Amino acid sequence: MDAELQAMIEAGKLSAKAAETLDHLKPGTFCIHKSWGFGRVNRWNLLLNQIVIDFESKKQHAMQVQYAAETLQPLPEDHFLVRKAKEPQALIQLAKEDPVQLAQLVLESFGGKITQDQLQKALGPEVVPQEEFKKWWDNAKKALRKDGRFSLPAKKTDSLSIRDQSISYVDELLESFRNARQLKSQLGALEQILKDAESFKGKETELQQVVSQIEEIASHNQRLHPPQALEMLVLRDELCARFPEIKAGPLSVAQLLKESENRLANTLSLVATSKQRSVINEFPRAFPQDWSNRLLSLLQSAGTRLVGEIAKILIDNGHSEALRQSLHRAIKEHSISSDILYWLCKERGARLNLFEPELMAAVFGALERDQFNENRRGSKLHDLLIDDRELVPDLIINAPSSQARDLMRRMLLTPAFEELNKRSLLARMIKVHPELQSMVSGETETKEESLVVSWSSLQRRKEEYDELVTKKIPENTREISVARSYGDLRENFEFKAAKEMQTVLMRRKAELEQMLSRARGSNFEDADITQVSIGTVVTLRDTASGESLSYTILGAWDSIPEEHVLSYQTALGQALLGKKPGETVELPTETGSRQVEIVSIEAYQGRTDESLSTVA
Repeated sequence: MDAELQAMIEAGKLSAKAAETLDHLKPGTFCIHKSWGFGRVNRWNLLLNQIVIDFESKKQHAMQVQYAAETLQPLPEDHFLVRKAKEPQALIQLAKEDPVQLAQLVLESFGGKITQDQLQKALGPEVVPQEEFKKWWDNAKKALRKDGRFSLPAKKTDSLSIRDQSISYVDELLESFRNARQLKSQLGALEQILKDAESFKGKETELQQVVSQIEEIASHNQRLHPPQALEMLVLRDELCARFPEIKAGPLSVAQLLKESENRLANTLSLVATSKQRSVINEFPRAFPQDWSNRLLSLLQSAGTRLVGEIAKILIDNGHSEALRQSLHRAIKEHSISSDILYWLCKERGARLNLFEPELMAAVFGALERDQFNENRRGSKLHDLLIDDRELVPDLIINAPSSQARDLMRRMLLTPAFEELNKRSLLARMIKVHPELQSMVSGETETKEESLVVSWSSLQRRKEEYDELVTKKIPENTREISVARSYGDLRENFEFKAAKEMQTVLMRRKAELEQMLSRARGSNFEDADITQVSIGTVVTLRDTASGESLSYTILGAWDSIPEEHVLSYQTALGQALLGKKPGETVELPTETGSRQVEIVSIEAYQGRTDESLSTVA
């Protein structure tokens, strides 16, 4: 023992036990404290009754000698933390090359048990950085299972430990399932067996025993815990599908569904989401006469994932129209659930022709209903509307101006959004329908004057509008839906091209709607020939050259410039309107202007409307 320590014992300043501990805490050695963690002894100052420790978070910390002996644990040179401080590179290499040896070193240093979080803290950041730990641990677990000496944690809060004797990972999983007493533990053990099914080749006899135990558990719980019993049988069927040699008993998912038909909605809602699809796929066998109607009735109470699974099985089995009608009716009646609306919005109508402006009104109604009832199920729909920046534009892009205004009013009045989010959503609506800006700014809209047009040009505009609405826009919508299904939208050229075309089509639709709303058809009869007016033919004479020329002034969309047929909205038409015979007029030309005199004005009679061109 150190001479100074011996002197302190003899002077009665230190107990023999404390001195023995301190003898292992000489300067340069390492220790650990319950509160301050890992540290290194910096120096002794026994005259002042002090020992100075450099802890990781508390450098140059002075402690009384007796207290240090009672609270510090000396660490041997081969302790993991000591080696991490002295030779980190060697441990980094060990982590890469031999995770089993590294895990054994850590366990031996920490009393034979350590949780995943404790292991991560011990290894980081020098040996395995935090951002790399998950990948390292996944690979390390495979090596530890193969070794057989380690008991791996089933969850993060459980401990990694070393067994007294080696056991194969397969035997460990089988033993875990056999010994589990709670349904949750049994399902967890069974999930792990399926996850590592490749390891069970050649163990079919043992797996057959597992199947028998599964069926016994499911049978025992089919009345008391039907959701878990269904999950058990789903896992059994997956196991039998992986190993054809294993034979299942007579108890089936369809049979359990039939026995639970009076509480299907509640039972299905409690089945793990990962198993719900397998369960609903058994509906045709369980209820061959009316399985589709039963699934349709479950939609309103189903969660988002189950909604998608029910819709898929109905669509795949030829019941798309029944599904569409059921959802369409719920939208019209404002009874559709937030979960269905979330699915429809996320999937852009899932090719059911339900992705239309009415859907947005239903979204407002559902969000307000959920807010009033303090139902958090609508939060996913609320967040989707805000986070998916294309959703609101996609919903209202086909809406006529009057319907877009109604939806804007709903948005302005709804309490379902915070003010900042509401402003963002309003901006997205205005981007698609600029005419809605006045509803937000409070500006008074100026009424635009009517457009005088020929009946034939009006008919052509109407035909163009009808083709846009009934053919081109729906085709473009289908192209967007198909392109969206190809995946990653950031690298999806087809989707980007279709969206660009959608912008062009919708801009033209808005232009046509505005023009048609102002148009007034005419056959130009009874034109005022006392002055140049719409529906007249005016004869002019160039005052400089004496050249004679004539122009026909017709409707806003009627123009054949090469034949001197002009729209009254053109620069020439506007210059001539209202002028009388004998007046001099300055006409604009491509190079400047020319001065002409009005010679005569006659009523337009000589052309048919069908021969006139249409200008935008």
